Amino acid sequence: MHFRRSTQAFTLIELLAVIGIMALIAALVGPTLTHFRQSDATLSATRQMLDAVARARQLAISEHTTVYMVFVPTNFWEPNPNAFVAQMTPSQRAATTNVMGMQLTGYTFLSLHSVGDQPGRSTPRYLAPWQTLPDGAFIPIWKFSLATNFYYRISNQITGQYFDVGGFQIGFFPFPGEDAAFNQAPYAPVYVNLPFIAFNYLGQLAAGDGQALGHDEFIPLARGSVLALMDEHKIPVMVPPPVPPYGPQVHESPAWNSTNSFNLVRIDQLTGRARLERQEIQ
Repeated sequence: MHFRRSTQAFTLIELLAVIGIMALIAALVGPTLTHFRQSDATLSATRQMLDAVARARQLAISEHTTVYMVFVPTNFWEPNPNAFVAQMTPSQRAATTNVMGMQLTGYTFLSLHSVGDQPGRSTPRYLAPWQTLPDGAFIPIWKFSLATNFYYRISNQITGQYFDVGGFQIGFFPFPGEDAAFNQAPYAPVYVNLPFIAFNYLGQLAAGDGQALGHDEFIPLARGSVLALMDEHKIPVMVPPPVPPYGPQVHESPAWNSTNSFNLVRIDQLTGRARLERQEIQ
């Protein structure tokens, strides 16, 4: 006696139907997952910036000096890239290449004076390596473009509250490390104008001379991407191409989220402590 075992299989139409359903689900879920990733980047960047500001303040108190939290602007090597690089030692050039990839995202801490320095003399010290914000988050370019006496007003459409965000202060600092201040011939000392916030020995927000700043400081955070100019080996380059863009490609995603759905790290002028101000939703 022979038994016939029945087998079942999907037909081609059934397989196509399943694939179509999976594609539809992926299309619906994809934007949501992207939004979650963006929100996660913003959250991580906010926490990191709050921690960084707190560290700068604590360093100022513990070192009993003014500590500068400096940031990486775009095109900091202008106006003459070749002359800029010629001043540097080989190790400084390599370090500068790394920092070039941190435009709008990088920062570090340094002091210009230490306890015991002779009057009129300074001993610059970098107090940490260069660091960068998480991928997908950066400080918007308009924060770097504003003059210190101009403000961009950001309003909360729900509460009616508004914040006047001014530009960074600009200081002249050894770059990309403290050794650049002591270069010997044939290399010249290398100093660069960099945006900064500062804290004095009391932990208060300070101007470049260490005196109290007199107003709160805001550091806005944006979601999106910053793509530095690269050569064929994916190494950041200084020399601009013959046609624009001449600096990094900066995209806020969604557009203008740094102002329309803002995340502002607000630093109190008197205490130097930071907190988050963000767009409230209904």
